[in-house]
Amino acid sequence: MYEKKIPVRLDCGLDLIAEVLYGKWKILLLWNINQNYIRPSELQRQIPDASRRVLNIQLKELEEHGIIEKTIYPVTPPKVEYRLTEFGKTLLPVIDVMGRWGDQHKERLQSAIVTQK
Repeated sequence: MYEKKIPVRLDCGLDLIAEVLYGKWKILLLWNINQNYIRPSELQRQIPDASRRVLNIQLKELEEHGIIEKTIYPVTPPKVEYRLTEFGKTLLPVIDVMGRWGDQHKERLQSAIVTQK
Protein backbone atom coordinates (compact mmCIF):
# COMPACT_ATOMS: atom_id res chain seq x y z
CA MET A 1 0.00 0.00 0.00
CA TYR A 2 1.11 3.53 -0.72
CA GLU A 3 2.67 5.38 2.19
CA LYS A 4 2.83 9.17 2.09
CA LYS A 5 6.28 10.67 2.34
CA ILE A 6 5.05 14.02 3.62
CA PRO A 7 3.13 13.96 6.91
CA VAL A 8 -0.49 15.02 6.76
CA ARG A 9 -1.22 18.35 8.43
CA LEU A 10 -4.47 18.28 10.38
CA ASP A 11 -4.47 21.71 11.99
CA CYS A 12 -5.79 23.88 9.15
CA GLY A 13 -9.12 23.68 7.34
CA LEU A 14 -7.49 24.20 3.94
CA ASP A 15 -5.06 21.35 4.60
CA LEU A 16 -7.95 19.12 5.65
CA ILE A 17 -10.09 19.83 2.60
CA ALA A 18 -7.06 19.42 0.32
CA GLU A 19 -6.43 16.02 1.90
CA VAL A 20 -10.02 14.95 1.26
CA LEU A 21 -10.46 16.45 -2.24
CA TYR A 22 -6.91 16.04 -3.56
CA GLY A 23 -7.10 13.98 -6.73
CA LYS A 24 -7.78 14.99 -10.30
CA TRP A 25 -11.23 13.40 -10.52
CA LYS A 26 -12.67 13.58 -6.99
CA ILE A 27 -14.69 16.77 -7.46
CA LEU A 28 -16.14 15.45 -10.72
CA LEU A 29 -16.92 12.14 -9.06
CA LEU A 30 -18.82 13.86 -6.27
CA TRP A 31 -20.71 16.09 -8.69
CA ASN A 32 -21.65 13.15 -10.90
CA ILE A 33 -22.74 11.00 -7.97
CA ASN A 34 -24.95 13.89 -6.89
CA GLN A 35 -26.40 13.98 -10.44
CA ASN A 36 -27.44 10.33 -9.90
CA TYR A 37 -24.64 8.66 -11.88
CA ILE A 38 -24.11 6.08 -9.20
CA ARG A 39 -22.80 2.95 -10.91
CA PRO A 40 -19.05 2.64 -11.65
CA SER A 41 -19.72 2.19 -15.38
CA GLU A 42 -21.86 5.36 -15.43
CA LEU A 43 -19.11 7.31 -13.67
CA GLN A 44 -16.56 5.98 -16.18
CA ARG A 45 -18.75 7.18 -19.06
CA GLN A 46 -19.06 10.63 -17.48
CA ILE A 47 -15.28 10.90 -16.97
CA PRO A 48 -13.84 9.02 -19.97
CA ASP A 49 -10.32 10.47 -19.60
CA ALA A 50 -9.89 8.79 -16.22
CA SER A 51 -8.79 5.18 -16.01
CA ARG A 52 -11.02 2.72 -14.18
CA ARG A 53 -8.16 2.06 -11.73
CA VAL A 54 -7.74 5.73 -10.81
CA LEU A 55 -11.50 6.19 -10.41
CA ASN A 56 -11.64 3.16 -8.12
CA ILE A 57 -8.77 4.47 -5.99
CA GLN A 58 -10.36 7.90 -5.66
CA LEU A 59 -13.80 6.42 -4.91
CA LYS A 60 -12.21 4.29 -2.19
CA GLU A 61 -10.52 7.34 -0.65
CA LEU A 62 -13.79 9.30 -0.68
CA GLU A 63 -15.46 6.33 1.00
CA GLU A 64 -12.71 6.11 3.65
CA HIS A 65 -13.21 9.81 4.42
CA GLY A 66 -16.96 9.30 4.88
CA ILE A 67 -17.89 11.44 1.87
CA ILE A 68 -19.59 8.65 -0.09
CA GLU A 69 -20.95 5.23 0.76
CA LYS A 70 -20.70 2.13 -1.37
CA THR A 71 -23.47 -0.45 -1.57
CA ILE A 72 -22.72 -3.90 -2.99
CA TYR A 73 -25.81 -5.89 -3.92
CA PRO A 74 -25.53 -9.70 -3.60
CA VAL A 75 -26.36 -10.58 -7.19
CA THR A 76 -24.36 -12.15 -9.99
CA PRO A 77 -22.55 -10.25 -11.35
CA PRO A 78 -22.19 -8.00 -8.31
CA LYS A 79 -23.96 -4.65 -8.55
CA VAL A 80 -22.25 -1.65 -6.96
CA GLU A 81 -23.71 1.79 -6.33
CA TYR A 82 -22.30 4.93 -4.72
CA ARG A 83 -24.20 7.62 -2.84
CA LEU A 84 -23.19 10.80 -1.07
CA THR A 85 -23.40 10.60 2.68
CA GLU A 86 -25.08 13.41 4.59
CA PHE A 87 -21.56 14.60 5.40
CA GLY A 88 -20.63 14.43 1.69
CA LYS A 89 -23.68 16.50 0.75
CA THR A 90 -22.22 19.37 2.79
CA LEU A 91 -19.48 19.66 0.14
CA LEU A 92 -21.93 20.38 -2.69
CA PRO A 93 -22.26 24.13 -2.00
CA VAL A 94 -18.45 24.40 -1.94
CA ILE A 95 -18.15 22.55 -5.26
CA ASP A 96 -20.94 24.69 -6.73
CA VAL A 97 -19.14 27.92 -5.77
CA MET A 98 -15.87 26.63 -7.23
CA GLY A 99 -17.65 25.72 -10.48
CA ARG A 100 -19.28 29.14 -10.74
CA TRP A 101 -15.90 30.81 -10.10
CA GLY A 102 -14.42 28.71 -12.92
CA ASP A 103 -17.28 29.70 -15.23
CA GLN A 104 -16.84 33.41 -14.39
CA HIS A 105 -13.11 33.27 -15.16
CA LYS A 106 -13.26 30.69 -17.93
CA GLU A 107 -11.42 32.65 -20.65
CA ARG A 108 -8.64 33.81 -18.34
CA LEU A 109 -8.15 30.32 -16.92
CA GLN A 110 -8.20 28.68 -20.36
CA SER A 111 -5.61 31.18 -21.57
CA ALA A 112 -3.37 30.56 -18.57
CA ILE A 113 -3.64 26.78 -18.95
CA VAL A 114 -2.88 26.87 -22.70
CA THR A 115 0.10 29.15 -22.07
CA GLN A 116 1.60 26.60 -19.65
CA LYS A 117 1.62 23.82 -22.27
